[in-house]
Amino acid sequence: MPLHDTLCPRPDLRVLVTAGANGIGAAIARAFHAAGARVHVCDIDRSAIDRLVCSTPGITGSMADASVAADADNVFDDVLSHLGGLDVLINNVGIAGPTGPIEDLDVSGWERTVSVNLNSQFYFARRAVPLLKASDRDPCLIAMGSVAGRLGYAFRTPYAATKWAVVGLTQSLAIELGPQGVRVNAILPGVVEGDRMDGVIAARAAALGIDVARMRQQYLDKISLRRMVTADDVAATALFLCSPAARNLTGQVISVDGNVEYL
Repeated sequence: MPLHDTLCPRPDLRVLVTAGANGIGAAIARAFHAAGARVHVCDIDRSAIDRLVCSTPGITGSMADASVAADADNVFDDVLSHLGGLDVLINNVGIAGPTGPIEDLDVSGWERTVSVNLNSQFYFARRAVPLLKASDRDPCLIAMGSVAGRLGYAFRTPYAATKWAVVGLTQSLAIELGPQGVRVNAILPGVVEGDRMDGVIAARAAALGIDVARMRQQYLDKISLRRMVTADDVAATALFLCSPAARNLTGQVISVDGNVEYL
C-alpha cells in the first residue's frame, strides 16, 4: 500500500462521536465524514445536532446527556439502527467544571464534573467495546483528555482530576483490549481556540483578580509555539490514529498543544 494511502482511515468506518455537534466533536465528525466514514453523533444540544445534520448530510445524531447511563444506552440503540455496528468510538464529551480554590468549590460542581468527564467515558466504553471487538476494520477507541491530564492545574482541580483519570482509563483499556485487536489511545488538546476557551480564560481571570487580556497572554506564554491549537488540529490527529499508519499505536497519550510547558 502506498504510504500516502496509509495516512487516511479506510472509507467505510462506522464512527460514533460523543458531544459531536459542537467544537472539537463537530470538527472530528465532519473530518471522518469527509474521509468517507458513516458518522453518528450524540450531544446534549438539540439545536446543534440539527445544525450539523442539516449542514453535513449523511451524519446522523441523537440527543443525550452522556453522563446518564440510560441516555448512553439509547444512543447505542440508534447507532445499531443507523450504522449496524461500530468501528470507532470518539469519547469526546467533557465540561470545564468550576474554577476556584478547592475550599471554595461546592460538592455539586465537583460531582457534575466527574459525572460528565469521567463517568460518561465509562458508560460509552462499556457499550462500545463489544461492538469494537466484533469489528474487522481495525477498531479504535479514542478518549479525549486534556493537557490538564499530564500537568497540575491550580484552581481547576475537578477538571484536572478527571482528565488524569481518563489517561489511566485509556492505558488500562489498551492493555485489556489489545489481545482482541482493539486499539485505545487518548488525545490531549491544549489551549483550543473558541468560545469555550474564552470562557475558561475569563473565569480564571476572575478567580485570580486579573485582566482577561493579561490572562490570555499568560496562557500563550506557557506554550512553546506561542499559539493556540484549533479543533481541526485535534480532528486531524483523530483521523491519523484511525488510519493504517497508526496500526501499532495503542496505549498512547498524544498531546496536541504546541507543547504547553506548565499550567
